[in-house]
Formats: sequence, structure tokens, C-alpha cells
Amino acid sequence: MPELPEVETLRQDLSKEVVGKKVKAVAVTNGRSVRRHKTAKAFRDLLEGRTFKSVGRVGKYLLVGLDDGNTLVIHLGMSGQLHRAKSAKEPKIKHTHVTMTFTQGGDLWFVDPRTFGEMFVSVPLSSEEQAALPVSFAAGVEGAALRRQVHELSELGFDPIENMLSWERFAVVLRQHSVQLKALLMDQHAIAGIGNVYSDEILFSAGLRYDRLSDSLSTTEVRRLYRAMVEILAEAIKHRGSSLADEQYVDLEGKTGSYQQFHEVYDREGLACRRCRSLIQKAKFQSRSTYFCEHCQI
Repeated sequence: MPELPEVETLRQDLSKEVVGKKVKAVAVTNGRSVRRHKTAKAFRDLLEGRTFKSVGRVGKYLLVGLDDGNTLVIHLGMSGQLHRAKSAKEPKIKHTHVTMTFTQGGDLWFVDPRTFGEMFVSVPLSSEEQAALPVSFAAGVEGAALRRQVHELSELGFDPIENMLSWERFAVVLRQHSVQLKALLMDQHAIAGIGNVYSDEILFSAGLRYDRLSDSLSTTEVRRLYRAMVEILAEAIKHRGSSLADEQYVDLEGKTGSYQQFHEVYDREGLACRRCRSLIQKAKFQSRSTYFCEHCQI
């Protein structure tokens, strides 16, 4: 599943490619991709004739601001991809479920073999309804405003790149829970955007085991985890994300990321730890494969 760095890479690409473009027509060939709308026509009617004004992101969600104040929300799910076709005559990629054609030329395709991803248009609630929405204190003022505007995302936790907290506020998030660290890092209600790959990499960088309890960390360990989270995600974005063996993640032009070349533990079972030369271990955690160094992580 694409995580925060991959989705941020797509956000950056979309900002260059589609902002200012007007949607001429929308074609939906699989209604599951727009399942929050009653019909595919209801989805099309909210997009056709609208201009893309901005592209934002919260966690793993892309937020395309429309000129009427609504927001097109895109979640890639397990296998979703976005592809910018320069010409409407370009041969469609298999499993292209939504096609947006622009008046200025070319298409934006939503490709999703496993159909866990989705697109929907969010219509803002009234100010009174927005005020009643529950929003995590960790989201911060700006993050809370965005979550109220796109009310479907109101329960997401803070975004480690967009809504940066101080390490002290991060410590409060950790100590509000008493759960295993990997579970908390992947809990989208606490921290938005981190999944299986980057939780392993962050915990290795911080020198912490995946099954340590979140409220057991010392102040030094909290600061180390905070720094590792920020640095690993920023470095992954710099390398345009990670494309694993299945290459299900590609950017808007169909190119793979390169951060997988720098993974320290993920998918490296049996290989030497680059820090201590012990062998990288693999364990099952919440039905997921978890990779760690028994020697470096405590």
C-alpha cells in the first residue's frame, strides 16, 4: 500500500500537472471506485466543468481543491495508481476505473487492480456541523481546519510532514496510549500516513522494538523516535518513495521510486544489519510481516 512518501510524491506531481486544468468529461467503468456516491453519474456531475485549483494531502489521502469549494478526495488503497496521459488516444492501462479528460488536453487515470482505493467528492458541511466534528488535538490549528473542511477525514491523526508537532506534543500522543509502538505508528487515528514499510524503518532508526509499549519510552527515546519519524519520511520523499518487488507504486509518469534501495530492515530477513552485522529478523505482527534487528532495537 502506498504510504505518506509515495502519496506526497504524487501530490507534488499533480500540483505541476493538473492545477488550473478544467475537467471536460469523467468516465467511470467500475462503480466500486466511486462507491461513496449513490451513482457514477452523481460523481461525474460534481466534477465535470470544474477546475482543479490546488492539490493537498493528509496522511495517505490526496485532496484536490475544486473551483466551487468542494474537494476531490483520492485514496489509493492497496494497489491504486494515478497516471497522467498526455493524450486521450494513449492506450489505457488495464484496470483503469476512472478517467478524467481535461479541456486543455490529456487525461488523469485512476488505476486500481484490487479496487480497495476510492475517489469521492467531499462537499463542506455548514460551520455549525464542522464545529461539532471530533478532531484530534494533535492535528494542530491548520490540520484541524482542513479536517473539518473535508469532514470524512476529521478523525485522522496528525500528519508528520504537513502538521508538524513539537516532540513534547508527540510525547503526549505516545503516552495517551499503552499499545505496541508499531501499532501506534500505523494507527491512522493517531498518526496519519505511516504503514508497514515506514514503521519498520522508523523504529530501526530510533533503535526501538516494534512491540515496546508506547507509554514505556524515556524522554530520550521519545525524542529519538520523533526525529527518526521526521527524517525517514523526509528522506523517502526526497527519493520519490519506495517501489517494492511488485512495483504497484509508480509516480504519475509510471516511474518507480528509489527509496527501497535505502531500506535498513524492511524485506531484508536474513541479511546482515548494516549497523551491527547481526541478521535481520522477521516476525508476524497484526498479520503483517515485521522486520527488525534483535541487537540494535530494544
